[in-house]
Amino acid sequence: MRWAVGVARGTRSLILVNERFDVALSAGAAGVHLRSSSVPAPVMRGHLPPGFLVGRSVHAAGEAARVAASGGVDYLTLGTVYPSASKPGRPPCGVGALAAAARAVRLPVLAIGGVTVDNAREVLAAGAAGTAAIGLFAEPGPAGTFDSISAIAAEIRRCSERH
Repeated sequence: MRWAVGVARGTRSLILVNERFDVALSAGAAGVHLRSSSVPAPVMRGHLPPGFLVGRSVHAAGEAARVAASGGVDYLTLGTVYPSASKPGRPPCGVGALAAAARAVRLPVLAIGGVTVDNAREVLAAGAAGTAAIGLFAEPGPAGTFDSISAIAAEIRRCSERH
């Protein structure tokens, strides 16, 4: 983890740790991302330094609104938007749910789940502040084969600029 934080230092990239704020703090990460079933963010905030980012996964607009109203989070991740190999069997909530969540809160909402270079423009048009991904970096999809994470990120950035 410290290696990843070191690699990101001096760049615009931020390293966030899933669930484990203790690991994030000891590694010098920028923040923690919480599952929807995690400890409430306001409870966790009391143990974190100022500026430490806290994000939370949500699955619907109503949940997004409740989490945002309870405070303590800096962003939300909504998904799965499309079918995803990393969440087999979980039905996708769709771009409509993403758009509803983005309208329901003032926080940035990131799309996750089945996001590809080919559908990134659609999630951005729905109001997503950006994307979070797992499979995207393993299998870029039909838009092309990429040699590195930076090439994939550049293509997503181009989609954002065209949006």
